[in-house]
Amino acid sequence: MKNPNIAKVLKEYRKQNHYSVEDVVFKLEEQNLPFATKTIYGWESGQTQPDADTLLVLCKIYKIDNILETFGYQPPSEELFLSKEEHELIQKYRQHEEMQNAVKKLLGVGED
Repeated sequence: MKNPNIAKVLKEYRKQNHYSVEDVVFKLEEQNLPFATKTIYGWESGQTQPDADTLLVLCKIYKIDNILETFGYQPPSEELFLSKEEHELIQKYRQHEEMQNAVKKLLGVGED
């Protein structure tokens, strides 16, 4: 049974990570998973879905940690619910390693 969330989530996370479809093709090739750009577009439009192994690789590429919640297989826990803005902040934080220490210091995170 197809999960309609997969297409939406894959496209959203690709864009949040500032990857073009060609970037994703290249990153998959690095994992010995050669796919054509039209395949990626097919996944993002919901025409087809990646197999489970490929989906796990895509989650790694897109830095998707909680796969079950992200794709709607389990409801989000109240403790871990993030707003769209909070989610975007986390994504930006992960993309800018050079700024992470400054952000931690500013917020007083990780101090002993």
